[in-house]
Amino acid sequence: MTRTIVAATQENMQAARDLAAQIGAMLAPIETSTFPDGEIKVRATGAASRTVFFHRLDRPNEKLTTLFLAAAALRDLGADEIVLVAPYLCYMRQDQAFHKGEAVSQQVIGALISQWVDHIITVEPHLHRIKDLSTVFPSIKVTSLSAAPLLAGFVKEVCSKGETVLVGPDEEALAWTRVVAAQAGVPYVVMKKIRRGDRRVEITLDPIIKIAGKYVYLVDDIVSSGATLCAAAALLKERGAARIEAIAVHALCSQQDLKAIKGAGIARLRSTDTVPHETNAVNVTSLLALALGAPTI
Repeated sequence: MTRTIVAATQENMQAARDLAAQIGAMLAPIETSTFPDGEIKVRATGAASRTVFFHRLDRPNEKLTTLFLAAAALRDLGADEIVLVAPYLCYMRQDQAFHKGEAVSQQVIGALISQWVDHIITVEPHLHRIKDLSTVFPSIKVTSLSAAPLLAGFVKEVCSKGETVLVGPDEEALAWTRVVAAQAGVPYVVMKKIRRGDRRVEITLDPIIKIAGKYVYLVDDIVSSGATLCAAAALLKERGAARIEAIAVHALCSQQDLKAIKGAGIARLRSTDTVPHETNAVNVTSLLALALGAPTI
């Protein structure tokens, strides 16, 4: 059955083109413009019965509006199934109300997206207490991909096994730091974190663990402000690390954050291209293509 890859922004167009080439699909842009009052106008230019919408959802508020409008336009053009390929999936971190009156954004945005698409494919969704993405999207199909094999391959290329250790900056990173380390064939340790605020964290590491003279790679799923990486790097420097670098799946940090990360002693931050960012070093197109090539799509 014919498939069409569509994309709504110029920053996504090259990635959508690469994905279309790998799975043998047609490529059709979604045209967008803005009215004087800021409202978004959307026009879909092509759709097949099964349409793949490549749409990164970093800085998501305007992009979510585009998603809903574009999905409606694609339905009007005859799309029976819309597969949302969102390498970074927004609004997943708040899965409960921490204070009276707070909206549980994961539930709200999950319900909205579910109204417009039939299948979501994403990479390393940033979940906390809820571990299964199907809990967020119970009425549609979800595919959650792991970037661990890609990061492990990258680590193999750049690390010296005898002197390298992977470090997960907090307990939430334990499961997949272990997987990356095992596939890369290097040792790993995981730090403990207490969060005091959006940009205030305390990091500890068991004093028995030897870091002195090691080439350290901090490995995390998401770098938002970089506060966790900075706190981790400060402790690793105190413990005598020879060099500290960092690898992340999703890089959301600003230029100011990058300066702080470098100032904390992290020589280099590299990320996958789930979000367009100057730190991008690992391409996820092959991972997405493999999922789209499955017989169920």
